[in-house]
Amino acid sequence: MNRNKGMVLVIIGAVFWGIGGTVAQKLFQQYGVGVDWLVATRLLIAGVLLLAIQIIRKDRSQILGVWKDRRAAIQLIIFGLVGMLGVQYTYMASIKHGNAAVATLLQYLAPVMIIIYLIARKQNVLTRADVWTVSLALTGCFFLLTNGSISQFSVPPLAIVWGILSGVALAFYTLYAIPLLKQFDSLVIVGWAMIIGGFALGFIHPPWQINLNSFTIEAYFYLVFVIIFGTMIAFWFYIESLQSLAPKESSLLGSIEPLAAVLTTVFWLKVPFGSFQWIGALCILTMIVFMALNKDKTSTEQASLNS
Repeated sequence: MNRNKGMVLVIIGAVFWGIGGTVAQKLFQQYGVGVDWLVATRLLIAGVLLLAIQIIRKDRSQILGVWKDRRAAIQLIIFGLVGMLGVQYTYMASIKHGNAAVATLLQYLAPVMIIIYLIARKQNVLTRADVWTVSLALTGCFFLLTNGSISQFSVPPLAIVWGILSGVALAFYTLYAIPLLKQFDSLVIVGWAMIIGGFALGFIHPPWQINLNSFTIEAYFYLVFVIIFGTMIAFWFYIESLQSLAPKESSLLGSIEPLAAVLTTVFWLKVPFGSFQWIGALCILTMIVFMALNKDKTSTEQASLNS
């Protein structure tokens, strides 16, 4: 029963992550919501809710305890500003300038970036599995971004730049978080990181400064979905799934996230997707599943999930 519960949780969490990106695209394009405002608001609210869950369900002493360790506190601030804020902002900016499907798939290049980084640092050796992973990623990106035509990109350049930066930020997010997650509960680290990132961005665009005149009931529903379901619940369910599933199983089931983003972008928002782009998306999805089945290193597995 516990294993079945874990599978249900990770699938629901992954679907919420994927749909959350598409809903954010709707807010950007139809209601004129700014990236700065949405990122700051979703991080602050989701961060507070995650810490509230920690207080209710787990060791509440860790919430303040992390700040009593000077080294951990400095790492947490860096993680919040560069890792959490970097991932969230670049991902949302890629969605705004392009679409949720392409942004999510580009972000899923993070595991490949981690492989290349570890090999360059001589912490890993190049394996046949790595070659297949990188090849699938590069092939997928080529078809996804060009739709088979070298002469012109089928995706706006800014969306590509932000999407690649999102993958880089996610790679940093994953590698940098490892020491902190060994010392403190994940809800504490991620909750505080969200608050730090949201607070910092709030100086540029305070959450209370927004014109709500154009907002409809539907827009408020979308906003609540992005913050509660697409951020807080998605992460919480994934973390809870690790209590009864191996990281490899959670990673494999988590590959539903980009699939959910692609399907909702194409069939709900009616964004055109060329035949070669479908081939590119399939290559990247195959890469994700391949890594989940062949990688035993949990840090690499989790890179494609904690977006």
